[in-house]
Amino acid sequence: MKKVTIISIVLCAVQLFCAALVFGQNGVIRELTGTVELKRAGQAAFVPAKAGDTVARDTIVSTGFKSTALIAVGSTVLTVRPLTRLSLAEISTSAGSETINVSLQTGRVRVDVEPPAGTRTNATVRGPSATASVRGTSFEFDTREVRVLKGIVAFKSRKGGTMLVGAGSSSKVNESEKASDPLVTAAAELMPPPPAGSDSGAVNESAPSAAVFNLVLDY
Repeated sequence: MKKVTIISIVLCAVQLFCAALVFGQNGVIRELTGTVELKRAGQAAFVPAKAGDTVARDTIVSTGFKSTALIAVGSTVLTVRPLTRLSLAEISTSAGSETINVSLQTGRVRVDVEPPAGTRTNATVRGPSATASVRGTSFEFDTREVRVLKGIVAFKSRKGGTMLVGAGSSSKVNESEKASDPLVTAAAELMPPPPAGSDSGAVNESAPSAAVFNLVLDY
């Protein structure tokens, strides 16, 4: 009888601990502007959000026109831009590390990861066409293009191929549905558009891409 009682007490303690852990894994809306709505797991409709609201796993966050939301999830801060819809697909912690997976359906989000000393944060944002993964950095992602503000981001398209994008650089999903090389992307942005009706423009435009590509191979 005593053995059964001890086992019951241990099981209750484990359940209480797990419940506390799950509660600690919720995100919190620090601040918001404009129209921000939440659709929690199991609910059929969106409800207006307010500062201080918790954002649990599988809660959908939606922002309206000229609206933003600042969500703190552990050591990660998500800045949800206007006309964006996303959800927290996973929030977990274990032995000095935390994992945060965000599902970005549409719009744009900024991710700032600042783990405290001695801990590690793995943050991933998945869009319909590409995925951006980081450990301790800042970047913006709009489902097809990533711009890195600090650190390094592993950017992977749905059709494969991963590009490491450093601070000040960007990569996007190209016509082949693959992640473009950051140097090629930068060269394309710097190149002026070809004159209207000019056949030479297309030839000149392709030259920088080939040169950059060779540089990457040499590196």
